[in-house]
Order: sequence, then C-alpha cells, then structure tokens
Amino acid sequence: MRAVVTVIGKDTVGILHKVSGICAEYNVNVIEVTQSVLQDMFAMIMLVDITDIKGDFSELVGRMTALGTELGLSIHTMHEDIFNSMHSI
Repeated sequence: MRAVVTVIGKDTVGILHKVSGICAEYNVNVIEVTQSVLQDMFAMIMLVDITDIKGDFSELVGRMTALGTELGLSIHTMHEDIFNSMHSI
C-alpha cells in the first residue's frame, strides 16, 4: 500500500528532513520525492510505502498535519486510492 504526502509553504531549512523523519518513526518507506523551490515557496510531493507502517495510518496523518501547523506549511497525507480517485475522470 502506498500514500501521497504533499507539502507546500514558505521555504525553510530542514523541511524534507522533518517530514522524512516522521516517515522513519512510523516505518514508512519513501519511494519517490520531487521538490521545487520557486523563489521562497517550497513544494514537495512524496510517494511512500505504508505496507509495514507502525501504528495506525490516521496517526501518521495527524503527525504530518501537526508538523505542518508547527512549521506554517500545508501538509496533506492521503492513501493512494483516495489520491487516484480524486484525480481520475
């Protein structure tokens, strides 16, 4: 099973480190990452493997959301099935 994590906001040092650190805490493997910095805006999309997640997926979602609030970023974490449903016609 996979999930998609999106991060958008003002660029600061350590965003990727903090997001991937939470993934490591939950035994979530980062499969792919794409990120861009446009002037001072940071945008990142991560595809992660949640097959062997430690704990509940909703806990991971809550931790990512809380990190976003703490850093002033928008962090959304969603199961791949939901992401695919939202982006199909």
